[in-house]
Amino acid sequence: MDVQEIAALIEQTAPLHWQEEYDNAGLQVGNPQTQVTGVLVSLDITEKVIDEAIRKGCNLVVSHHPLIFRPLRQVCGLSWQQRCVEKALRAGICLYSAHTNLDNSPQGVNRRIAGCIGLENLAPLSENANGSWNGAVGTLPQRVSRADFLHLLAQRFEARGLQFHGAEGAPVKTVALCGGAGNFLLAEAQKKGADCFITGELHYHDWFEAEGMLLVQLGHYESEGCAVGLLSDLISAGFPQLKILHASKPTNPVRYFAAEF
Repeated sequence: MDVQEIAALIEQTAPLHWQEEYDNAGLQVGNPQTQVTGVLVSLDITEKVIDEAIRKGCNLVVSHHPLIFRPLRQVCGLSWQQRCVEKALRAGICLYSAHTNLDNSPQGVNRRIAGCIGLENLAPLSENANGSWNGAVGTLPQRVSRADFLHLLAQRFEARGLQFHGAEGAPVKTVALCGGAGNFLLAEAQKKGADCFITGELHYHDWFEAEGMLLVQLGHYESEGCAVGLLSDLISAGFPQLKILHASKPTNPVRYFAAEF
């Protein structure tokens, strides 16, 4: 199979017209007719990810976050993005990303996050005219204390730097969520009567708007790490004989320092 066949398969679940206007999903580097020897799936594209693809004989890297998000004015090694493009071109590696189109898909990232938590009766926080979703809301099988729910989230998403507001209060039953930067959906979560809103990152002043709700910031990387498994599953369902690997090293640029005072 070639790159454009794999792209078409992913886009059955996450059509490119579902991406946000500011986004840059799709094939970014390489020829769409390239015959694929193997796929390396990663949340992000970095130089180390491309090096791993070269070592492991994968000539297609599929990521959630696009490498080229803002326009490149030149490709001459002056930034890590430029070096990635140059390295990929020299090695004959194609780069493809499914970003907000996968976030907005009813079968996309937010459904996968909800599955990790164990939510039922899933629905969109808001729905676009084209049928795509913004965030998701669902219910837990039974009410759990806020403290127990925080422990669950920290474990399921390996969130070493879990941040929250409103740990005291009523148990959690209805949960709203949005992977990545979902602060724009906080008001929708409140309208839906959610006991908790979970997202990857928030602005400082958003925390003051919780109004009795449990508000949880997982970390951007932690909230969307499940996209790797989702993309891998989509590709393997259509091409079960294709070599599909996950990037072996986390690409999270954030480190955590635990200080004692």
